[in-house]
Amino acid sequence: MRSLSRRLLFAVAVPLALFFGVMMLVLDTGFRVLSDRSLEELLDSQMVSLIAAAEPQPNGDYAPPPQSLEPRLATPHSGLYAAIRSAQRQWRSPSTADIKSDFGPLLAGGERSLTYAMFGHDRVAIESRAIQFADNPNGPSALTFSVAVSLSPYEEQLWRFRREVVGWFAGLMLVLLLTLAALLRWALAPVRRLEREIHEVEEGRSESLSSGYPRELARVAGNLNTLLLGERRRLARYRDTLGNLAHSLKTPLAVMRANLPAEAPEGPVSAQIDRMSGIIEHQLKRAAASGGALLGQAPVDVAQVAGELRAALLRVYARKDLMIELAVAPAAQFVGDRADLTELLGNLLDNACKWCRSRVRFSAALEGDADPRWRLSVVVEDDGPGISEADRARVLERGVRADEKVPGHGIGLAMVRDTVDLYGGQLAVDRSDLGGARFALRLPGRAG
Repeated sequence: MRSLSRRLLFAVAVPLALFFGVMMLVLDTGFRVLSDRSLEELLDSQMVSLIAAAEPQPNGDYAPPPQSLEPRLATPHSGLYAAIRSAQRQWRSPSTADIKSDFGPLLAGGERSLTYAMFGHDRVAIESRAIQFADNPNGPSALTFSVAVSLSPYEEQLWRFRREVVGWFAGLMLVLLLTLAALLRWALAPVRRLEREIHEVEEGRSESLSSGYPRELARVAGNLNTLLLGERRRLARYRDTLGNLAHSLKTPLAVMRANLPAEAPEGPVSAQIDRMSGIIEHQLKRAAASGGALLGQAPVDVAQVAGELRAALLRVYARKDLMIELAVAPAAQFVGDRADLTELLGNLLDNACKWCRSRVRFSAALEGDADPRWRLSVVVEDDGPGISEADRARVLERGVRADEKVPGHGIGLAMVRDTVDLYGGQLAVDRSDLGGARFALRLPGRAG
């Protein structure tokens, strides 16, 4: 559960469900105890009535007069049954007619029992007592009086009570959870607002967070705004300082070159001055780069930057029969600084145009299943001589050129590598199916 609202709702719902479950169990137990007590009272009252109504019969048996019977005892299948039994004879109430009924064993004098049995398809509770009458014409033998009551009404009442309790508690729990969810949504609205505004800053649609947060979040939002502002100022100060330093060294180097003896223009001093000039040019270009993705930067349309570079390079290499193919996904965007992307793609395309015979291919697409940090895949290929496997790692070093005869300082690909590293991306060099070099990059990106 990554949602704070769901965690809180779940944390409350579990103990609430346990509480309601325990309450339903307690109520069910209490209701069953009351039902059992009322059943025992009914059996006791019917037993007392049966004993009081029993009279000796001419045949020596005991039975209540028909007019004294309770209407349910006189009605077949009524749910109330009675019997008076001895070792020689027995009397059964008319309600047991056509019912297979077994009231249990005979009891000895003074015994009492409560049992359960099946009368046909009906489950009954049976209370039996052993009674001895002093005027019994058959002698002092005990008579077993039994009263049976159908449990169907009680069981139906119990299940009706359980359904009602479960329904009421389930409805109450649902109402409570919905109320709690609404309260959580209201209480956590500032948190969702903070999340939304941070997302807008990440996408470059906003430069800072708004105000008006509750006390618990106001300082968080304020500190985030301070952090964003400080990061932008730090980067600007770093770029300005580096640019000023590199620019201030260009004039002394130019003076040193002008004062070299005319007869030794290619000496070791001149070579070192050229090297220093290359380093300064590299640092000036580094100063123009932002140095990685920052919050608040608007994403850059890759197709637009690639189109502008293509038009510029076609003018630069107008004397060369050159074709630059672009295959860019329409929604591909680079999450970072526009100047960084321009410098990176410019160096790669310029290198490809310099070494190709007549064809350069540029492609950019989004990788949906890739690491979220590297959703943008960029590939630059040419049909030139390519780069040998032994030189593929070496050409990415600053000041190294695969062919010293070709003009350049050997820092373009090094800048590409540095920029890719700043963004935490990946750079791979191998052979293209066009025959030349293939540079594959994975950079932070998103769909527009």
